[in-house]
Amino acid sequence: MKYLLLSLLLCTLSPAIAQEKDSIPQSLSDSLANALQGSHPSEVDLLSRQYKIDDNLTYIYQKPRFADLFNKIPRNIGKSAVEMVSKPNYPYGLAAIGATAAIIPVDPWLIRESRSFGESLGLNEAHTYKKLGFLKIVPADVNSALYFIGNGTTFIIISGGMATYGLITGDYRAKSTAMQILESIVVSGAFVQPFKRLTGRESPFITVNEGRWHSYWTFAPSFKAYQEDTPHYDAMFSGHLTTAMSAITVIAENYPDYKWIKPVGYSALGLMCFEMMQSKVHWASDYPVALFVGYITGKTIANRRITKRYTEEGNALVKPKYQWQFSSSYTLEGYQLVGAKLTF
Repeated sequence: MKYLLLSLLLCTLSPAIAQEKDSIPQSLSDSLANALQGSHPSEVDLLSRQYKIDDNLTYIYQKPRFADLFNKIPRNIGKSAVEMVSKPNYPYGLAAIGATAAIIPVDPWLIRESRSFGESLGLNEAHTYKKLGFLKIVPADVNSALYFIGNGTTFIIISGGMATYGLITGDYRAKSTAMQILESIVVSGAFVQPFKRLTGRESPFITVNEGRWHSYWTFAPSFKAYQEDTPHYDAMFSGHLTTAMSAITVIAENYPDYKWIKPVGYSALGLMCFEMMQSKVHWASDYPVALFVGYITGKTIANRRITKRYTEEGNALVKPKYQWQFSSSYTLEGYQLVGAKLTF
């Protein structure tokens, strides 16, 4: 009941349904069998549930607690920051920064071409919404619906649906994922807002309206200036994309056995990114760092809630992300050749 009330409360605070299907956990049926036989499940059985992902991997979830929604957020922020600069991940962070620098020079051209293509599709620049009760949250056209994908409300509604399903069926995985989605909105926002306020990059529609090609950057604008003229300072990096990437990563990490989640989710992100360019809300260079931050925060949140248990065969199948192979040989003329092979 507490999860349901929280989801309903959050829905009233900001303006968006997903359905998740799962079987009744095996541990639940085992508990029922034990009860019928007169035996009692152990405390461990009551506090955790197991979900078989495939023949080699099982996910174990502890019983979700309402307090976890709050007490895990500070650690998730800190852990995400550490993961961003950790040895496995920092090359991707550098790649995101490099991609940003490479795209900035062509940003104006990408905005013009995106808007031209959007016009050919009949898309508007403005985002309009209709009222649902006293909330103005129903997209009035296609481009508004695409933009709404990254709105936190979309994932609050998804979280509410999963929490409701989890409460009805006793599904720990669904309830845990619902809480993780809400955490991802807060944690990703904790990285987005400071970065926006430091970089102070203006949105494309401001640049275009003033007859310029490239945006102005105002490093660390005053709090008052940011609040009064937010579009002049909040383009870098995209909060919509960061939030959506983080939430989709959470869902995909918890449900790897649902193979459609990633292609559908990433396709939706691609459509949203195009829409934000054709409506002149974001530059293309606002996206690489947003994707990196969103992925790391979502992955960190999920990993701290899931215990993964592999079979012996599964452990043998776990391979490193990449592997180097070196070789050398001689040509017929006697020259020595050295080769390197990188396998992903």
